[in-house]
Amino acid sequence: QVQLVESGGGSVQAGDSLRLSCTASGRTGSVYYMGWFRQAPGKGREFVATINWSGSSTNYADSVKGRFTISRDNAKNAVFLQMNNLKPEDTALYYCTPCSFRDAGLCKYWGQGTQVTVSS
Repeated sequence: QVQLVESGGGSVQAGDSLRLSCTASGRTGSVYYMGWFRQAPGKGREFVATINWSGSSTNYADSVKGRFTISRDNAKNAVFLQMNNLKPEDTALYYCTPCSFRDAGLCKYWGQGTQVTVSS
């Protein structure tokens, strides 16, 4: 079992920045990839970004590429998502997961999420 706690969400204006954090506990020794997904009201859970153990490999959804940066601190079992130049379409509940897939259905562990609301 892996437990995940996300934080850092909030309500901001378009163009602002936010930094999301996620802390993992439990069987973190088996965690290699970490990822962020998001879910807007009435929509499915959408891939945002993933990062490997060393941080040498990252992947992003086209919609966030160039604006979001994923990073991690393995000593703290934490993963971060720096979000710059936020847009109203980034409004969603953001989740982290120890998963390398872009398909949320293939990912097993989820936290409660942190809400990001961007107004124009």
